[in-house]
Amino acid sequence: MIKDKKLEVMEKVRDNGVRFIRLQFTDIGGILKNVAIPVSQLDKALDGELMFDGSSISGFTEIEESDMYLVPDPDTFTIFPWRPSNGAVARLICDVYTPHPNHAPFIGDPRTNLKRIIKEAADMGFVMNAGPEGEFFLFLVDEQGHPALNTQDMAGYFDLAPVDLGEDARRDMVCTLEDMGFEIEASHHEVAPGQHEIDFKYGPVDKIADDIQTYKLVVRSIAERHGLHATFMAKPIAGINGSGMHTHQSLFNLQGENVFYAPDKPYQLSDLARWYMGGIMKHARALTAITNPTINSYKRLVPGYEAPVYIAWSEKNRSCLIRVPAKRGLSTRIEVRHPDPTCNPYLAMAVMLAAGLDGVKNQIEPPAPVDANIYHMTQQERDRAGIASLPGSLLEALAELEKDEVIKDALGEHILSHFLATKKAEWERYRLEVHPWEINEYLRLF
Repeated sequence: MIKDKKLEVMEKVRDNGVRFIRLQFTDIGGILKNVAIPVSQLDKALDGELMFDGSSISGFTEIEESDMYLVPDPDTFTIFPWRPSNGAVARLICDVYTPHPNHAPFIGDPRTNLKRIIKEAADMGFVMNAGPEGEFFLFLVDEQGHPALNTQDMAGYFDLAPVDLGEDARRDMVCTLEDMGFEIEASHHEVAPGQHEIDFKYGPVDKIADDIQTYKLVVRSIAERHGLHATFMAKPIAGINGSGMHTHQSLFNLQGENVFYAPDKPYQLSDLARWYMGGIMKHARALTAITNPTINSYKRLVPGYEAPVYIAWSEKNRSCLIRVPAKRGLSTRIEVRHPDPTCNPYLAMAVMLAAGLDGVKNQIEPPAPVDANIYHMTQQERDRAGIASLPGSLLEALAELEKDEVIKDALGEHILSHFLATKKAEWERYRLEVHPWEINEYLRLF
């Protein structure tokens, strides 16, 4: 670690009375992990000398090669505002390293893997900027504090108090995020009862992946302090909208210019923008295994609830996989609408960037835009227009992933093999379970 960066962290710890540091990292499944250390161990941690048991983390290493190291990123230092000022708690996001050879970055670390794809983009002269829209539900809890499937309110899109009963909790979430350095652009009630969204400013994709993990932690922590349970589950309740994580994406050159913008081209989209979009569309079915990684994710990707089902693009049409928002110039971007917030943000950003770069490298042209409501088309009309569908289940998405060399390469062999093994086991558990729907449907009938 650069000496000045280390000293800066140590000064912040001293000036703010920090007593504990949470060293955070993310496993392959996207779950945020951490180990808490007292400040007496911070010097050692900043030098990358803190060891942990990697075999206890799903998808990392086997027990015979379990020793791993956490190497903090000093730029991620922040204090948790909801902790007491006397004995404050801060965090540092870490990369995972192996002890051999030569204390090297661990290829199974999702954050390290994203940096690999970012370097590929940089070698082509590009920086990816991303802006996610992470939706979540607020549920009441029972007497034991366990979440119940009762939403806190029956409000709808853009409603406000007293109909929107989550307003106070959402305000505290926004204030906390701002205290941690986020630039919040908007917060509001979403379409479904108890559903909310907080949008923060776009930025370089590596920072945004970190921010997504922090955002989810803050939302859940502040909800708990309001006696609520926040969930980013894609479809917790049948018959209403699920929660997505629409991801706005653009490429900038190394001079800070948006290379998606071309005022003299159709739709004012550059060739690079079209090709990037073509790559996303070509690899969309395989991408979905990573951007929508749970069995429940596919309960959201159905017609009728504003989630995309069909692989198409448009400037205005929200039934498409990709929408191109109206703003141009520096704000020119595409909005990829199928990811949901259960995804591992490091893996999701890596595979979307890799798909887009493949489009740029191979000049993959997207089809013509579709401005009609695809939900209202017949299957024959969709076939004539060449509009394919996203996978209908996790199992189908995993099969697509196994066939797509570009997306497989974007994950690397270690992450790919462990991800597939974990998700196939998840599907098998689901397949063997007898679900309440089956009991309701068949028990009396047969």
